[in-house]
Order: sequence, then C-alpha cells, then structure tokens
Amino acid sequence: MSPFKPMAIRHTRNQERILEALQNQEQAISAQDLHGAMRQAGSRIGLATVYRALEALKLDGTVQMRTLSNGESLYSLAQEDRHHLTCLRCGESLPIEQCPVHELEKHLNDSHHFRIFYHTLEFFGLCDKCQVVSS
Repeated sequence: MSPFKPMAIRHTRNQERILEALQNQEQAISAQDLHGAMRQAGSRIGLATVYRALEALKLDGTVQMRTLSNGESLYSLAQEDRHHLTCLRCGESLPIEQCPVHELEKHLNDSHHFRIFYHTLEFFGLCDKCQVVSS
C-alpha cells in the first residue's frame, strides 16, 4: 500500500456554488449558460468568475470539459466517462455507452504513474438526417 495520501480538495465559495449549479444540470452546459442559470436563480456571480472557477475545478479533476465541433466548451461534473457521436452539420450529439479505452486508461495510469481524472471519446460525422440532406 502506498504511503501517499491525497490531500482533501478545498474549494472556494464560488467554486462550491458552481458545483451546486452543475449538480442541478441534467446535461453538460456552457459557461455562459451556467452563468445565466445561476443569475436566474439569484446569484450575483460574474461571468469571468464562472470561467475562473470552472478552470480551477477542471484542473483538480472535479469538473470535466468537452469541446464541441464549433469550439464551444461544455462542462459537467466528472463522475463518469462520456462518449459521443457528434454531427458536424446540425451539431446533434448522441451519447454512446461503449468504451474501448478503459483498459488503455488503466495501463497508462499504471505505466506512466499519471493520475487520470476522466477521458472523453468523440466521433465526428453526419447524423441520419444530415446524410439525407447531403445526398
């Protein structure tokens, strides 16, 4: 057994507010939409503060970020690996359940002593509807 004990992560008040707001989301959300939802719920947090808090939470592995084909970043709690099929034309993103990289993740974690918080797997192409349009 390793003598190393991970330190407990201490979050700022704003980071805790961000985490609470993310817990109320059913799916990943952009920083701007998260800011809007928090403001609507009565928070006076600024957009720049939301971005800073999300960046800090991402770096400690609490929040995961996914970048869409249009460059927009979506944030969610880092609870499970997420995998998607994303249409380049309409932007629809379909979650997929299978994960072919769990064994690779374990191997990289062990062989490189690299602490992996999460991974994402995304395939880009055209959905059924957009394939019909392009034919």
